[in-house]
Amino acid sequence: MALGDPFQILLILGVLAVILIWGPQKIPELARSIGRARKEFDDASKGLTNPISPSVPAASASDPLTDTAHKLGIDTQGKTRQEISDEIVKAAQTK
Repeated sequence: MALGDPFQILLILGVLAVILIWGPQKIPELARSIGRARKEFDDASKGLTNPISPSVPAASASDPLTDTAHKLGIDTQGKTRQEISDEIVKAAQTK
């Protein structure tokens, strides 16, 4: 490994230029932002290969609407928020 290799000299000059331009405190921050961008890119490319099913999302269990439905004995599995709301209204009218 000779130091006279033009590629090695350019690499050393490039590293020195980066340190002089951004300073040693900014380099870790730049590396983190590059890592985050890479992770987002990888996640997005995985999303293209494994598409999410186009099903209607069910309401979450921590939602006040579903909590009320469960208290009234209404099954919320596989139902939209509107369907759950309609059943709550029906249950309230019969009581």
